[in-house]
Amino acid sequence: MMSTKQHPSPVVNPSIDQVRQRLARWRRTRRKGSRIPDPLWKAAVQVAGSYGLNPTARALRLDYYDLQKRLEAAAGPDPVGKSSLHSFVELVPASCRADGTTSAPVPECLVELESPGGSKLRIHFKGTCAPDLAALGRLFWSGQP
Repeated sequence: MMSTKQHPSPVVNPSIDQVRQRLARWRRTRRKGSRIPDPLWKAAVQVAGSYGLNPTARALRLDYYDLQKRLEAAAGPDPVGKSSLHSFVELVPASCRADGTTSAPVPECLVELESPGGSKLRIHFKGTCAPDLAALGRLFWSGQP
């Protein structure tokens, strides 16, 4: 009787726990000094795209900078230089009245959010109190309606 070894099918969007289990299994069976296989690195990069670089590196016990390099390489070249994902802009809300107007004029503002999966949210407001952008962002990125 011929024995065929079945390879696990690749997971399209692995969770951080799935990748952690795969890495743990590899770490138990590897030869000392061997490098992490590319399929495991690719899974870690996918997870980092969803959960963030630092939480993924800590949870999977990977070198932060190695994971960062692989994540940047997977994203492709950035023609402007550093990715805009590393930007932070503080939006200070104007003092709002109960009727939704402000005590000072609010300039026109356009905010665009994009998820790792490619979904986009565009918010355009002018002359009113700024919406709670942090709450809108959390709802958008959570994928809940």
